[in-house]
Amino acid sequence: MFFSIIIPLYNRPQEIDELLTTLTRQTYTQFEVLVIEDGSVNDAKAIVDKYANSLDVKYFFKPNEGQGFSRNYGFERAKGDFFVIFDSDCLIPEDYLEIVKDYLFEHKLDAYGGPDAAHQSFTPVQKAISYAMTSPFTTGGIRGNKKHIGQFHPRSFNMGVSREVWEKVGGFILTRLGEDIEYSIRIHEHGFKIGLIPAARVFHKRRTSFSQFYKQLHFFGRARINIYKHFPSELKLVHFFPAAFTCAVIFTVLINIFYWPLAFICNFVMLIYFMLIFFHSWQVNKSLKVAFLSIIAAFIQLTAYGLGFMQDFIKRVVFKQQ
Repeated sequence: MFFSIIIPLYNRPQEIDELLTTLTRQTYTQFEVLVIEDGSVNDAKAIVDKYANSLDVKYFFKPNEGQGFSRNYGFERAKGDFFVIFDSDCLIPEDYLEIVKDYLFEHKLDAYGGPDAAHQSFTPVQKAISYAMTSPFTTGGIRGNKKHIGQFHPRSFNMGVSREVWEKVGGFILTRLGEDIEYSIRIHEHGFKIGLIPAARVFHKRRTSFSQFYKQLHFFGRARINIYKHFPSELKLVHFFPAAFTCAVIFTVLINIFYWPLAFICNFVMLIYFMLIFFHSWQVNKSLKVAFLSIIAAFIQLTAYGLGFMQDFIKRVVFKQQ
């Protein structure tokens, strides 16, 4: 099996340098790499060129269109049997392709997704963000879990599709705002087999600060409504949890100001919830600092997603705005 690894890139030369370094260590070497520079001002051509002798790597520069259409640009030029998509802020374990190749031969998947985790080199903030996005105490726990809710939808930070899928389904029709979920739904509808490869994990940096993390999760909340507009049945009860949590936070603040006798109950419930996050993160990360930061990360994840979700739900569902 020959893999084509496709990486959209926008103004992140340092990230692609680190990612390509990890790809030079792959134990399975039947692959090419296509770096698609999506109209960056700070391009990474010189960095990519450094790997010409250690990787089968190709660099392309195109006008800015967003990550979905940049992946399509890579699909059109790839020669592999299977197309593997990574975000530029990922580090790839050296046995990743070996694991994927063996799993695909055994289970005959047409498309797959894999989980993400925090690398030991990540900062405490990055580890806390990674925890929030994968924890069973936040909605992140459904992203790379064997017991996912409903159909499994691979996420584009760690996703693969066969050449046959590309030829019959096509590529992304959205360039952002839930483009990976929309794509995987169409793959399902064409009768292809999609599955999670639990051991095919990547180390996903995500965002390096809480302010960047807030912007990203607010965007994710809006993206869920975008998916709903295309596929109404894909809006599940669990997707309302961040919005419900956000409303509960607002209610708790108001009740503390205007009716403090009831505030004790609300404050106690919030305290128990965040203590569960703290101790679970402490157990997972073996760090008190990361455990404390995980409370902040989880709070940001839920409220940012919830506000983005409610914003577009009101605009696009209640008031029917485009």
